[in-house]
Amino acid sequence: MITFPEIQPYIFKLGMFEVRWYGLLYIISFIIGQIFAKRNIQARNVSISKENYDNFIFSIMLGVIIGGRVGYILFYNLIYYIHNPLSMLAVWQGGMSFHGGALGVIISALIFCKKNKIDFYAVADPTIPFVAIGLGLGRLGNFINAELYGRVTNLPWGMIFPNSDGQPRHPSQLYELFLEGIVMFIVLQTMVYKTKIRGLIFWTFILLYGIFRFFIEFFREPDEHLGFVLNFMTMGQVLSATMILTGLIAIIVLVISNGKKKIEKH
Repeated sequence: MITFPEIQPYIFKLGMFEVRWYGLLYIISFIIGQIFAKRNIQARNVSISKENYDNFIFSIMLGVIIGGRVGYILFYNLIYYIHNPLSMLAVWQGGMSFHGGALGVIISALIFCKKNKIDFYAVADPTIPFVAIGLGLGRLGNFINAELYGRVTNLPWGMIFPNSDGQPRHPSQLYELFLEGIVMFIVLQTMVYKTKIRGLIFWTFILLYGIFRFFIEFFREPDEHLGFVLNFMTMGQVLSATMILTGLIAIIVLVISNGKKKIEKH
């Protein structure tokens, strides 16, 4: 059993204003993506102007924020926000959904690419590994905030989180940091230099996230106001199962299509 380290969720306070680790880590992830994603784009010989690249990154940021918030409202707490509509704007109180954020990013990126006549996969494939970095740092922020912790466990690394019931729990945020952040980044970044099949990296991200999140939900405490869906699955697993199925079908179609093209060339 491990006692949660004494970490303040904020870096410093000025009156009611707080600079929180969670927000800072997301800003760091955007900066890393802004700097290094362009190198991946160049490595895959994709031509994009500096202006279009900067606007693309900005559209992704908007997609994460807007989609994450709207997704949380729709998927996790709709009834509450129907009765408290002004709370929808109170993003500083927390409440972001990855699945909503992912959908927001895809929609905003598709709109941007269509408007600027840029191939979606050409920019999505080389930039998607840095979404994994954002996920990993976001989960680190969740750990520092002592939120989204796991279910009760008797394993030696079970952790007692503040503001909980005092029972040792899985540090599921760290499990997600490892799988969704570190492992997924390594796999996707390797694929940037190993595969030339358009869209394969993007859909591998969708598939892997779905698998990792579905697995980790067995250790993560379900949302108190939702509990289990269909008496045995969490909302996170329902949404992740959709990602797994969609990603698997898309990858099969891409691989078969690529194989046919190779045969036709010969």
